[in-house]
Amino acid sequence: MDWVENFKSEFFRCFIREDRYMLLVKGLGVTVKISFFALLLGILIGFLIALCSLSKKKPLRAIGKVYTDIIRGTPSVTQLMIIYFVVFASVHWSKWIICAIAFGINSGGYVSEIFRAGILSIDKGQTEAGRSLGLTSAQTMVKIILPQALKNIFPTLCNEFIVLIKETAIVGYVGLMDIQKAGDFIKSATFIAFMPLIATAVIYYVLIKLLTLILGKVEKSMRKSDLR
Repeated sequence: MDWVENFKSEFFRCFIREDRYMLLVKGLGVTVKISFFALLLGILIGFLIALCSLSKKKPLRAIGKVYTDIIRGTPSVTQLMIIYFVVFASVHWSKWIICAIAFGINSGGYVSEIFRAGILSIDKGQTEAGRSLGLTSAQTMVKIILPQALKNIFPTLCNEFIVLIKETAIVGYVGLMDIQKAGDFIKSATFIAFMPLIATAVIYYVLIKLLTLILGKVEKSMRKSDLR
């Protein structure tokens, strides 16, 4: 059949000829690497900003509010370009590191609200119990409040990771070859639009589906430990 032969021909041109499939493989590695390190940085920044927002000191609360307002009020692509072309313009680091920092800063603005909501969800009696045992405020936060809050916010953090993976599709604006950019390159080289676009969509879907299943199992194990 003509359509089968046409499909085989386009598949060969898009992915087999000149080993173009390797572009997607390398792009997948870049996407995962940026997302993972951005999430780690985002969790660190988010936790610190959440503490600022919950602080009794007005200057710290102001820092938390300003940070979250700026991050949540501006597009991530604009933040990426400012950080890459302005902040790190004279720094000769790998592109993926700068992108990971940019997305980490962006993620921190959202993770901070997740942490803040999680900490506030813990009954104040837990804090009072910790202080009555002679723990300092910091020790009470680390040993009592934070472990409980993390269990509550874990599903939301997982969702943030998934969103982060999809948001990294804009790293092509700074010339980095991720999954989306690899698909665009194949499309430009072969003048075939449908197959490269479908391939990138399938890769993103499979990646996120696998991640969802893995994180879902981790969440179930955490719930089981609560029931014991």
